[in-house]
Amino acid sequence: MASKGSVFLIGPGFIGLEILGKLLHEGYQVTTLVRREEARASIEKLGSRTILGTLDDGNLIRDNAAAADITIHAATADHQPSVDSVLNGIADRAKSGKSSIYIHTSGCSEITDNSNGEYVCDKIYTDDTPKDIDGVADNAPHRSIDLAILKRRKELGAKAKISIVFPPLIYGLGQQGRLSIQLPTMARFAIKHGYAGYVGKGKALWSHIHVSDLARGYMTILHYMESTAGVEVLQNPYFFIENGEEYSWERCAAEIGKALYKAGKIQDPKPKEITPDLYSYIFGDWSIPVVGQNARCRANRLRALGWKPSAKKTFDSLVEDELSILLAEKTDFAGYAAPVAS
Repeated sequence: MASKGSVFLIGPGFIGLEILGKLLHEGYQVTTLVRREEARASIEKLGSRTILGTLDDGNLIRDNAAAADITIHAATADHQPSVDSVLNGIADRAKSGKSSIYIHTSGCSEITDNSNGEYVCDKIYTDDTPKDIDGVADNAPHRSIDLAILKRRKELGAKAKISIVFPPLIYGLGQQGRLSIQLPTMARFAIKHGYAGYVGKGKALWSHIHVSDLARGYMTILHYMESTAGVEVLQNPYFFIENGEEYSWERCAAEIGKALYKAGKIQDPKPKEITPDLYSYIFGDWSIPVVGQNARCRANRLRALGWKPSAKKTFDSLVEDELSILLAEKTDFAGYAAPVAS
């Protein structure tokens, strides 16, 4: 069997841990950036080397990106210094005649509209028509980072095989019992306030993906980049990963309401609109973009490469896998304050 390349993984969280497991299973030699000393043992037990640092440790990230054949950034879509450090490391490799693969995680908040949930938008983005994604407004969520990547990608040329991945709504039970962001946040809001809610008018649709299918999508993209000439990879930087499911935010709230009502946590399963004064208990100023607008996409490129979704559907996963963890949480939920990838 041919030897696998070395991988530098940034962000061993909900997405990154799932990718890490698949990388190690296939025999890649992985170095993972971890923020906390207490996290190192569990990552190393899986089989990855670790280095201790944060996204602001520019030289550390640059040096490890320069040393690795492959870098995967799965920590956040909105930290430009760490992305710049990765790209500087890739440039260092290029100067010494070495090629690189870089997979960056963006998110489908980038393709949201201004519907405020009042209607279903007919616009569906497809990753085999990159000009439509190129037409996204420069001030759209995550877009400034993606534009910086695209600029450096053009400068680096074929020595740097760079792709940008857009996860939609991610769901499912991840490694080490981790949960995703959007639906669990809505569920925690419902438990705290006694009703399942949605922001805006709830009619807008998002595409969905289970975290295990998402990680398999990353691996499919990686294998494509490994086997494809840099000149060809340069033709299109974008990949969506979705499973064909689209649900309105009102439907998501309704399913959360049914599950929590059955569990005895709320008295009425019927969902209703969350008033703006309570947005701090969802995503604050980002509530409408993250759980209110339309973001519809199709992973045509992945399907053409042979990838198919195989994991549980959204609401089966919610009831069978995620709900028990949410119900066991003891912390007083006060909204989601961290940067949101999607």
